[in-house]
Amino acid sequence: MSDNGSFATSAGMELLSLAQGTGARTIFVVGIGRNAGKTTTLRAIYNAAGARGLRAALASIGRDSEDALGADFPKPRLWLQPQTTFATARGALPRSPACRILKLSQLRTPAGELLYARTELSGFYDLVGPPTAAGLREVIAELGGCSDLVVVDGAVDRTAAVAGSDGAIVVACGAAGAQTQDEAVDEVAGLAVRLAIPRFDDGAPALEIEGALTAAQAARFLAAGESRQIVVRDPTQIALSGRAASEALARLRIRCRRPLHVIAATVASIGPERNFEPQSFRSAVAAATGLPVYDVYRESAAA
Repeated sequence: MSDNGSFATSAGMELLSLAQGTGARTIFVVGIGRNAGKTTTLRAIYNAAGARGLRAALASIGRDSEDALGADFPKPRLWLQPQTTFATARGALPRSPACRILKLSQLRTPAGELLYARTELSGFYDLVGPPTAAGLREVIAELGGCSDLVVVDGAVDRTAAVAGSDGAIVVACGAAGAQTQDEAVDEVAGLAVRLAIPRFDDGAPALEIEGALTAAQAARFLAAGESRQIVVRDPTQIALSGRAASEALARLRIRCRRPLHVIAATVASIGPERNFEPQSFRSAVAAATGLPVYDVYRESAAA
C-alpha cells in the first residue's frame, strides 16, 4: 500500500466481497486488545469500497486507550479521500481540517461533542465515536442515510454496540495483545465462536437467561451436565472469553435469539514487544476459528 493508502489491497477487496455477500451495509471491525490491526483492516475495506465506486462512511465505537501508544507503534491515522463522510469528536479534528461539518450531534465524547463531516480534500483524520451502544446505533443510522456502506472501528470490550445489527463483523487480532501465539489464538477463537453462535431451535428444550451469561453460570451448567439449549438475547450477552469461552461453547448448547454475522478474521503478527511468525499465526487463527483469515499487512489469506 502506498503511504497515503490510496489504492485497495486484495485483502480489503475480499473482505468487502464477503460482507456484500451477506447483504450487509455496515461492517464492524472488532479488535482484541491494542494494536490488533483494527484501523489497518478498516482502511483496507475503505480503500476497496472506493475502488469499487461505493460511498463509504466511517465511524468508531468510542476511543481506545491505544491512542496513547508510544511513538514506535502509534495508532494508525486514516488518510481519507475527498467526499468521504465520517463521524468524530470536535476535539479530534485537525487544526486546519479540509472538510465540511454537516451536522452537530447531541452525543458527547471525551473529546467533545460528536459531529458529522465530509472531506473536501484528502487528508489524515482520527475517528472518535460515542461511548454507548445506543449512541453508535444513532451514528450508523445517520451515516447510512448518506452512504452505501458504513465501516466501524471497534474494540472487544464494546461488542454490545453490534447487538441486533445486520452488519458483517470482522475480528482483528494481533501479537500485541497476548504473551504467546497460543494465547492470541485462544482469545480470537473464543471471541469468534462467541459472536457466531447460532439462533436457538424453537422446537428443542431451552433455558432462557436474563442478562449476561457469566463464567460462574457457565461453570455451574457444565458441572450439572446441562443438555438443554441455553438461550441469551444475542451473542454480546455471553460474558466469557478466551479458552473458557471456547470450552463452554463446545460443551454447552449456547444459543441466541438474534444472531450476528461474523465473516472473517484479520491478523497483525507484529507488536511493540513481540512478533509472531506470520504464516504460522495466520494458519493457526484460520484453524481455530474456521473463518477466512487475512493478513492485511502481508496480502495473504487462508480459508
